Amino acid sequence: MSLVLPSELVVDRFLPTVRAMLAARLADRGLTQREIAAELGVTQAAVSKYVGGESGGDDRFRDDPETVATVDRIADGLASGKMDGYDALAELLSLVRSLEDRGPICELHEEEMPELQGLGCDLCVRGLDPDVRAERDVLANVRTAARTLASIPGMAAHIPNVGTNVGMCLPDPRDETDVAAVPGRIYAMNGRIEIPANPEFGASKHVATAVLAANGVDAEIRGAINVATDDDLLDAARGMGLDPLEFDADYEDRGAHLRSRFADRGRVPAVAYHRGAFGIEPATYVFGATAADAAERIETLLAETPSR
Repeated sequence: MSLVLPSELVVDRFLPTVRAMLAARLADRGLTQREIAAELGVTQAAVSKYVGGESGGDDRFRDDPETVATVDRIADGLASGKMDGYDALAELLSLVRSLEDRGPICELHEEEMPELQGLGCDLCVRGLDPDVRAERDVLANVRTAARTLASIPGMAAHIPNVGTNVGMCLPDPRDETDVAAVPGRIYAMNGRIEIPANPEFGASKHVATAVLAANGVDAEIRGAINVATDDDLLDAARGMGLDPLEFDADYEDRGAHLRSRFADRGRVPAVAYHRGAFGIEPATYVFGATAADAAERIETLLAETPSR
């Protein structure tokens, strides 16, 4: 793992770029190179390179509208005498905080530390917040579940035409924005499982509805995966004593319908399925305490299913 602090990127990539931008704008406003050097706390030779366009820097900051606006504001303030070094520093610190919040600094950080990609990381903004840890854990769990599905022999045959998704909710979820899933769903392509993107919160409506319905009846159930309805898989579930629950595919409020069916049984089943309806493909939901648990349950069920 490459351990890189965001502050390193601020020093190495952001600050040289902003200094070069400020030097050029202060020169445009009539300041001499000596005056610019004094304002920026650098040598006159450095200012000469900045103004001459020889300083390098990162175009992500040069092209960022918020950075451009802040630099222009500072340049105007310093050139007119309405802003001093303290004011300029306050402006830059505010800009850094903003750019760390899913901005260019965050983007660069994910490039330098690929382990952060897909986590929805906002550690720089919120710190070691328990809610952030919970979100990270859920996203990591969904990624693990998706990889598990992709590794199951014969899994491609059990992906519905509309695709499969993996969902897991945060503790005490309010709505589908508290459920992480794979954007665009998981598809079978030429016998392989294709996972199009890293999981995100609010990325799925259908599997989120099933997760929320299950969690509303049993708070310990937070994960679900949809697969194609298959009699061999259902028979394997019965053979394992899981007693699949059949429910109606043709209903207006799926969440309420599922909660009602689960409540009637007195618990959330490990497997729930429907046979489809007009315009609705048959679907089976496999539930678990987590998304990874649901994926492992599918792996176990398919191991007991006759090969096709």
